[in-house]
Amino acid sequence: MGSVGNSEKTVTGWAARDGSGVLSPYTYTLRNTGPEDVLIKVLYCGICHTDIHQTKNHLGMSKYPMVPGHEVVGEVVEVGGEVSRFAAGETVGAGCIVGSCRECGPCKSNIEQYCNKRIWSYNDVYADGTPTQGGFASHMIVDQKFVVKIPPGLAPEQAAPLLCAGVTVYSPLKHFGLAGSGLRGGVLGLGGVGHMGVRIAKAMGHRVTVISSSERKRTEAVDHLGADAYLVSGDEEEMRTAFDSLDYIIDTVPVLHPLEPYLSLLKVHGKLILMGVINQPLQFITPMVILGRKTISGSFIGSIDETQEMLEFCEERGLTSTIEMVKMDEVNEALERLERNDVRYRFVVDVAGSKLGAA
Repeated sequence: MGSVGNSEKTVTGWAARDGSGVLSPYTYTLRNTGPEDVLIKVLYCGICHTDIHQTKNHLGMSKYPMVPGHEVVGEVVEVGGEVSRFAAGETVGAGCIVGSCRECGPCKSNIEQYCNKRIWSYNDVYADGTPTQGGFASHMIVDQKFVVKIPPGLAPEQAAPLLCAGVTVYSPLKHFGLAGSGLRGGVLGLGGVGHMGVRIAKAMGHRVTVISSSERKRTEAVDHLGADAYLVSGDEEEMRTAFDSLDYIIDTVPVLHPLEPYLSLLKVHGKLILMGVINQPLQFITPMVILGRKTISGSFIGSIDETQEMLEFCEERGLTSTIEMVKMDEVNEALERLERNDVRYRFVVDVAGSKLGAA
C-alpha cells in the first residue's frame, strides 16, 4: 500500500466488472483520510447474500467496478486527528453502512440504518463523490461513527458474520420486545442470518423452532445449533400441529415465498419479521392477520449502538458463528456455492492471508 498520512492510498481489492458478478483483482485509490476517519487493514470479511444481489445487479442499481464485502474485521492502522474512540493496533469492525446525514430523525435517534441518505459500504459514493468500495480489499477507510470495537473474547474471523447476520437478528428481537426469556420463536430459513437467529434466540432463553422446506437440515438444526423443534413447511400434518404456537417468526428467506403458511403458526399478537431482500411482491389474505392482531414487519440490519451491544452479548454468552474460511482466489467459487446454499453457514474470506494481486 502507498504511504500513510493524508496522501492518497493505493490498494488492491477484488472487484466485479459487470453483471456476471465475477470478481478479479482491481487496484484503486482510497479517499484521503479525514479528521474523523479510521484506516483499517482488513483481516477478514464475511460473504453475504447481498454481495450476490449487488455484484450481479439483481436490484438494477449496480455500478462497476465494484469491490463487495460488508462484514469487515480489521486492524486499525491510522486514525484522523479528531478520532477519540479508536487507536492504532485495535481490532475493529465495519458493516453495511459507512455514512449518513446525521440530521434526520433516524440519525438523531441513533438508528442511522434508516437514514434516507445512508452511504453503503460499497456500490455507493461518499459525500465527496468518491466511490465506496468494500471489504474484499487490503484496506478500507471508515468514519469513526461507523466503526465498532471487536471484544477481546471474540475471535476476529468469528466476529465478521456478526456484523451483518448477527445484528440483523438481534436488532428486531430487541426492538419488538422479544429479547426476554420464555418466548417461542420460529426461524424460517437456515442460512447465514437464520443460523445466527437460532443461536441468539436460544441465548436469550427462547424455545426455537426452525422451519425449512425440506428434511435436509433437521439434524443440523437440532443437534448442531440446538433448535428445540424442526418443521418441514411442506408437511401439512407437522404444520397443522404447530398452528397458533409461536410468538414470532424471523423470516430470512431471500426468494419469493408464500406468507400464509407461516402466519398460521403465529399466536395472537404474533409477529412475522421479514429480513430477506425480495424484489417481487409478497401476498397474503388479510384475515390471516386480522383474526389474531398479528403483525407483518421488517427490519434492516441494526444500528451501530446495537451492533456493539450485540458483539458484547455474543462475547458474554460465548456465541460464535459457524464459518468456512476461504482465500480471495476462491471467492468466485464461494459466491457460486452461496447461491446454491452450499455453505455452513457463512463464508469468511481470509483477506490478510490472501495474495490479492494474483488472479
